[in-house]
Amino acid sequence: MNPTKSFFAAVAVCAALVAASPAHAQVGYPPDRSPFRDLEYRHELTLFGGTYSAGKDPAGVAPRGGPMAGLRYELRVGGPAHLMVRAAYVSSERRALNPSEPAATRDLGIHSASLTMIDAGISVNLTGRKSWRRLVPTVNAGAGFVSGGKDVENDPYRFGTPFAITYGAGLRYVPGGRFAMRLGVDGYFHKLEYPPAYYATTSDGTSVLGARQSTNFWKNNVALTIGASYLFFR
Repeated sequence: MNPTKSFFAAVAVCAALVAASPAHAQVGYPPDRSPFRDLEYRHELTLFGGTYSAGKDPAGVAPRGGPMAGLRYELRVGGPAHLMVRAAYVSSERRALNPSEPAATRDLGIHSASLTMIDAGISVNLTGRKSWRRLVPTVNAGAGFVSGGKDVENDPYRFGTPFAITYGAGLRYVPGGRFAMRLGVDGYFHKLEYPPAYYATTSDGTSVLGARQSTNFWKNNVALTIGASYLFFR
């Protein structure tokens, strides 16, 4: 099974178990033995790392996947909702092409093309302001931008700074005190645009892309991360 689908399924099952449990927590447990624990702190700062998997790129020139690292800040703004701000860096590469050359000599090689991603949005605890057996499943959505890539001489492709829609799910482990752990899977949905030169026919009768390929389209990219969190200010 696809690891992203598996993660979302696990979060969904955890949320379903949590939703089914409150009646038992209220009736069947003394307060000191309840599986629910109050989340005391309003602020959370998470240092995370993982892997970024780039979506399909027909021309093969956009930045690829690679190791990822970043920082995430959350502030509880009411009930289960948190304001989230996040910045991440991906160590990536891209292949450059000279579309004016025939297929045999078109390839300009692999070049470093790191990405910077910044977004903001809302994260929601599915267990409200409590943890369930020290676990807190979450979902989040937001918007931001992705910037980077690398311009290469004789290749007209430019990655630029496209607008991005972000979404994801996570599972926090809150053992008590000021530290916690977080697992996450996040999507970065942004537009990819190819230059007109990629559709021009060269001397050998080929082109980088066929006429049926759209010049711009939305591409989904997925990040799998694990992080360590510091909690502060009640």
